[in-house]
Amino acid sequence: MSFNNLDMLYRQVIMDHYKNPRNRGVIEDGVTVDLNNPTCGDSLRLQLQVEDGIVKDAKFEGEGCSISLASASMMTQIVKGKSVDEALQLADIFSQMVQGKDYDTETFDLGDIEALSGVSKFPARIKCATLAWKALEKGVDEEA
Repeated sequence: MSFNNLDMLYRQVIMDHYKNPRNRGVIEDGVTVDLNNPTCGDSLRLQLQVEDGIVKDAKFEGEGCSISLASASMMTQIVKGKSVDEALQLADIFSQMVQGKDYDTETFDLGDIEALSGVSKFPARIKCATLAWKALEKGVDEEA
């Protein structure tokens, strides 16, 4: 697949998560984390339900750019059913990926999340992409 075709596919994946977000909503019981990215106007409320060290549910609400909301949608999908340690590993891998650093490609199948790898070319958008992941780190820290 050519670079242009791959780039177009990644854009389509991002727009699909932006227009049809997964796990948008509210959890009645659990931890709530509110974060903003004032440089872009993104605001996010992440809610996590963690039981016995496992992320049982993750939902979000918020407003913002396509990168921010697509990232939240993808993140909530991939962390469900993962242990807190695995979720934190994923957050670290994601952070490395969007900063253009080498990252672990063997431990987890990143699926749709790899579509955000191109963010590394746009340093101003890294904060947009990592907002939900920072909320995840804060949320599991509060849960512990």
